[in-house]
Amino acid sequence: MANSAQAKKRARQNEKHRALNAAQRSEMRTYVKKVRYAIAAKDKAAAESAYKAAVPVLDSAAGKGLIAKNAAARYKSRLNSAIRSL
Repeated sequence: MANSAQAKKRARQNEKHRALNAAQRSEMRTYVKKVRYAIAAKDKAAAESAYKAAVPVLDSAAGKGLIAKNAAARYKSRLNSAIRSL
């Protein structure tokens, strides 16, 4: 357990950041799932609109360090190629 005031503060900050990161990661996954569900339903229009909503969320997550920049690019590339193949 943290003993110094500085260590206690860092523990509080880490807990707060962990909660924020979990919420943002969950939101990102939800947007990606919406695209995948639209692709599975073979609904190209819905997939394209969901993809357009998901791209800024993925870019934001990459910018905040939640996921790696290349991981965001990989998500976008694979979703986009799946939409194009519909």
